[in-house]
Amino acid sequence: MAARNSKPEETAPAATVRTQEYAAGTGWDVGQTAPEDAFRALDAAGTGGPTGPVVHKHPGGYARQIVAKGGLVTDGVKRELDAAESDEG
Repeated sequence: MAARNSKPEETAPAATVRTQEYAAGTGWDVGQTAPEDAFRALDAAGTGGPTGPVVHKHPGGYARQIVAKGGLVTDGVKRELDAAESDEG
């Protein structure tokens, strides 16, 4: 009578491959890294509403920083940039 091997064959564990993270690139699209600071002046009349174009250096007075250089461009950042562009035209 032949002896049976009651132990299952041992197999090496599957190799784990770590996913590579790549930079999303630089630009003004959602998910990318902002290439420059983006500011927009605020209304001096006291309402605090954004006014004027997006600029890349603090315009002086009251201003809102939309995104910092190297920051992630989110949906909200993109909305603000698009709103400023549509206000200009």
